[in-house]
Amino acid sequence: MAIGAIINLILFGALLSLLYQFSKNEVMPLSRRVFIGLVGGTVFGFYLQFVFAGNDAVMADTLEWTNVVANSYVGLLRMIIMPLILITMIAAVLKVEEIKSLGKIGGTVVGLLIFTTVIAALIGILMATVFSLDAGDLVGGARELARAEALEARQGSVADLSLAELLVSFIPTNIFSDLSGARSMSIIGVVVFGLIFGIAALLVSEEDAAHGQRIRDFVDTTQAVIMRLVKIVMSLTPYGVLALMTRVIATSDGSAILNLIGFVIASYIAIALMFAVHALLIIMLGMNIKTYFQKVWPVLTFAFVTRSSAATIPLTIRAQIEELNVPAPIANIAASFGATIGQNGCAGIYPAMLVMMVAPTMGVDVDFNFILSLLLIIAIGSFGIAGVGGGATNAALVVLPAMGFPVTIAALLISIEPLIDMARTALNVNGAITTGMLTSRFLGEDAKVPEAPVVETEFQEG
Repeated sequence: MAIGAIINLILFGALLSLLYQFSKNEVMPLSRRVFIGLVGGTVFGFYLQFVFAGNDAVMADTLEWTNVVANSYVGLLRMIIMPLILITMIAAVLKVEEIKSLGKIGGTVVGLLIFTTVIAALIGILMATVFSLDAGDLVGGARELARAEALEARQGSVADLSLAELLVSFIPTNIFSDLSGARSMSIIGVVVFGLIFGIAALLVSEEDAAHGQRIRDFVDTTQAVIMRLVKIVMSLTPYGVLALMTRVIATSDGSAILNLIGFVIASYIAIALMFAVHALLIIMLGMNIKTYFQKVWPVLTFAFVTRSSAATIPLTIRAQIEELNVPAPIANIAASFGATIGQNGCAGIYPAMLVMMVAPTMGVDVDFNFILSLLLIIAIGSFGIAGVGGGATNAALVVLPAMGFPVTIAALLISIEPLIDMARTALNVNGAITTGMLTSRFLGEDAKVPEAPVVETEFQEG
């Protein structure tokens, strides 16, 4: 290993050690330590970018070991996603007094997710128009054409499902396969199984009080263990964010960013406007917006650096229940559905902007009927977009062919995807949290169900 890499790893170790010392300070909340990790990773990433940009060997050796921390943390988050969704969904159903309330909760959550995604798509259309974005200005070389060919091949597996087939894919045929995350719809499959299993457990409890008590004791105990596991993993967040941000900054393609700076700026303005829409909805609920963002900051930070709505589910659920007082059933459904349905950033803003960029090159007139058709396709296509890095590309592979456009534009923009996708993912997660809060308020008494025992976590502000 080169001496430069050794020095870099010593510096990285010092940053980890500093975060560990901060963790001993009981006064410092987790959100502040996450922010310190974010800043530290950004500074260290820029240091690697500017000092070792031309030294691939040192950069590779350094990132190989910093990625041990980054990938291990993300792996731990992914490890607890499925058990957390399954047990909390079952527990949520057992605490709903009437099964019909589940339909109200699920229907309201899905409706709000789709509604906000349509608003996000309108904002994307507006930004593409204001900035006069045109795919004809992008010149694809050999690398981009190769990417386009790969996306064309991938397109068939993503976009060929009809609406009827998509609905059928929600039903799990092998719960053990879905628990392993074997398909893009695995999260929804686990949610559906958890709902059905919970309903069966609820019916058994109503038929036999003794069985009901044993079922509830088992579920409560299992949930307590899972929540303790979540707390353990969450305590590692500052270290994970430090390593993840280091990788993001150090590996950014500066030349690609400069070539497509207009698209980057338009995307971030669109994302900021959609965050403002979320803020307006939250203010309408009577909540102080500054307090809200302070409470969800650790969640949005993690979503930002991981680019994974699915990996953020544990944090999203806990933030809603513990910090925002959203009932457990609503929090679980909003977080789980929000990772795969109606993602405001990936399934709303991004495909809308791409379509508006391609339309002029195809000689298509953008009129009212065109925009209405685009919004309808985005709403339908937003179902099942995987909540992992690359979900926006999946959305583009659904929407572009449905509008009769080629997917080449998606390939041209892959080089800058990580930069924009970070903010998009944070927007997706914020949309899920906002949906949970709105659903809780809209359902009123129907949302007031007994709460599950809460395990104290460091997300609570001191």
